[in-house]
Amino acid sequence: MTGGWRAHPDAVDDRTHLPPVEPGRVVGLGAICDLRPQRPHETDSQSFSVSEFVTLEDGRRVTLHNDRGFTIGWNSPGHPRAGAAPAGETRDSITQNVLNTVLPDDENDTEEHPWSWLADLARARGLNVTAQDLRGLPYEVVLTDKVTEWLAPS
Repeated sequence: MTGGWRAHPDAVDDRTHLPPVEPGRVVGLGAICDLRPQRPHETDSQSFSVSEFVTLEDGRRVTLHNDRGFTIGWNSPGHPRAGAAPAGETRDSITQNVLNTVLPDDENDTEEHPWSWLADLARARGLNVTAQDLRGLPYEVVLTDKVTEWLAPS
């Protein structure tokens, strides 16, 4: 790993326990966004976990890591209902937050989440892929049912 990258403090960091997989050609890259349980004192925010995966030609998704995340906060004391998204949060805004959390910045030499790191994680799972290969792949963001329900109006 490079730079000062660190897992999110609430990360489920199981990279060391991810076994090699049956090889296959990597055809996509993506992230799954899920809700983290809300803590009692966090009534004006919601945290999300983000795990990244590669998609293989046969449709399998191979997890690379489960250690990213972000939090959305709001200042509205009259928030509509407990456990619901604040006004203005949409699938698109959550998707953009996921992309901001995970996608490497090609212009930043001190990137904490470089393409080479993702390629290293994929190779650790037994997949033959380079950073350059990953750069050219389509990126998919998947929101879990919990996130979709959270976004649904009451």
